[in-house]
Amino acid sequence: MGELVEAFVLIFQPVQLAYLFGGVLLGLSIGVLPGLGGIAGLALVLPFMYGMDPVAGLALMVGLIAVIPTSDTFSSVLLGIPGSSASQATVLDGFPLAKQGHAARALSAAFASSLFGGLFGAVILSFFILIARPLILAFGLPEMLMITILGMSMVAILAGRVPLKGVVAAGTGIMAGTIGAAPAGGSLRMSTYDFPYIVDGLQLVIVGLGIYAVPEIVSLLRQDRPIAEGGTLGDGWVQGVKDWWDNKWLSVRCAVIGVLVGVIPGLGGSVVDWIAYGSAVQTAKDRSMFGQGDIRGVIAPESSNNAKEGGGLVPTLIFGIPGSGSMAIFLGGLALLNLSPGPQMVRNNLDITYTIVWSLALANVFGAGLCILLSKYIAKLTTIRFTILAPYLFMMIAFAAFQSRQSPLDLAALILIGIIGILLRRFDFSRPAFLIGFVLSQQSEIFVNQAFQIAGARFRRSFENGLDYILSPITIVLLILTVVSIVVGIKASKNIRENIDAPTGSKMAPAIFLGVVTVYLLISVIDAFGVSRLQDKVFPLTVGLVTLAGAVLLLIRMWRTPETDDVFIDLEEGAEGEAPHGLWSTLAWFGLLLGLTFLFGLIIAQIGFMMGFFLTRGRFGLTRAAVATAIGIAFIMGLASILGRDFPPGLLQAYVDLPWPLH
Repeated sequence: MGELVEAFVLIFQPVQLAYLFGGVLLGLSIGVLPGLGGIAGLALVLPFMYGMDPVAGLALMVGLIAVIPTSDTFSSVLLGIPGSSASQATVLDGFPLAKQGHAARALSAAFASSLFGGLFGAVILSFFILIARPLILAFGLPEMLMITILGMSMVAILAGRVPLKGVVAAGTGIMAGTIGAAPAGGSLRMSTYDFPYIVDGLQLVIVGLGIYAVPEIVSLLRQDRPIAEGGTLGDGWVQGVKDWWDNKWLSVRCAVIGVLVGVIPGLGGSVVDWIAYGSAVQTAKDRSMFGQGDIRGVIAPESSNNAKEGGGLVPTLIFGIPGSGSMAIFLGGLALLNLSPGPQMVRNNLDITYTIVWSLALANVFGAGLCILLSKYIAKLTTIRFTILAPYLFMMIAFAAFQSRQSPLDLAALILIGIIGILLRRFDFSRPAFLIGFVLSQQSEIFVNQAFQIAGARFRRSFENGLDYILSPITIVLLILTVVSIVVGIKASKNIRENIDAPTGSKMAPAIFLGVVTVYLLISVIDAFGVSRLQDKVFPLTVGLVTLAGAVLLLIRMWRTPETDDVFIDLEEGAEGEAPHGLWSTLAWFGLLLGLTFLFGLIIAQIGFMMGFFLTRGRFGLTRAAVATAIGIAFIMGLASILGRDFPPGLLQAYVDLPWPLH
């Protein structure tokens, strides 16, 4: 209890409150834009975590995470477009209510439900740490390795309609995480000193932004239309809060569902809203209005949506296993703040652990209050064409990506991984599974190597001694849970979806993509086999062979099943394929920015890119395009000046000595 009070004092310092409020504002700004979500937001702030006070950095990140499940309700209700994968069910009744003139009622009920769910999740997290602390401290290396395997199995299996796609996505993410020098012996894998950029591996910031932010920006940019029409909210602010109170027990039940789903690694946003919505429908006496504007269809998913963040922090903080994609990025932020989540953090930094709990609770209060206060203005903001917002967003993403290594190649890596993210999304391979696999890759390999060394020494002493070390009671329980989770997960996978629509088309495009992934996995396995040091090869070789087997089984399924099978899901065959602008022509703009950056540096390239974009795609006049460009450049220069950051140089800077910010 002493640490709980100390955490309370820490977070209520004025500076920490300011950072928390700043995180809430940033999360609100990002959450309003459909599809971006907490992963993109956290990846944007990650480069600026270096050197920050741990409590301030935590306040910023938790503030951002907590408010996004609240603010993404705007696009779900006003646009009929899910603000994130966790707010898809809200669309079913929230959007019909908005069309009936009751958007304010739907938003008010959603914000009240979100506030309750967030506070409920924080309370559960707090009590779980108190109760489970003795058990947590009993975890050693074999137990941590086993719980990592349990987490990965859940992530892989509970990752979409086709479980094998989840296995391939998670395994490919793990293999991407092994690129570069091995943590144990330093052997190079899928890299060479002739190209030093990848010797240190891929950066989490770039992978997070590429896998999530770039695909969503490109998808929205192709539509070339306002985010919403009208921007009016109608009536019912007080009625919405009354609706929540009338359905408070439904909200409690769905918040419990949110916490439980959040605790299970890999489920998170992809399914929590559907489980809660299904629960509301199944327990309702009158189901006739669901899907046509029933307020219970808003309260149920929104209560669970925010509660899952508290649940997701349980495995993240206590075991270092990310409960969702945003928690995977959150782990990267903790590392930059010199904090190591897991039993050691609960043992040595309990006050910091409780600081996160208090920050989560406070951020939910701030977030719900701000959403209500700013609703009228945010509704107007959604009438702006996304084409006008996209260049600013990509400018921010490019700047954040560059901060990871201060190399122009960061932008090339961002666009390359962005294309991979677009293709994963297009063919319904789980992006959370890929990202969580990437984040857990190095940690898993370290656990494997350390457990292998200690177990080897114990077995040399005696066979019984080695078995006692490996097969502790906790390890056996976790092994049983892993087997059960795989069996149950395969049965439940058909109900789990990241995209509402799942159009299938020809066999050609999905088969080509899977073929390319299979070739990459085969090359990775051959490369791992060629590593001379056993400790540096065993992990990528084992994971690579399992993932390769999954990819081959998927190819066999493609060969044997008709085009209507879920294995052939291709979003380009649905509404996305009918967008006014093509995928590759839209990507060509970002390719142009990359080429100009290599020639002239980011600032000059950004000026040319934004002017060209606003004149052609934005249909601005010359003066308006110049003003819009100047606003963006002034903002990014101001941000860089405050943070003491530079911009990527180009070929020009090698021959001409230019002043800041052009150097």
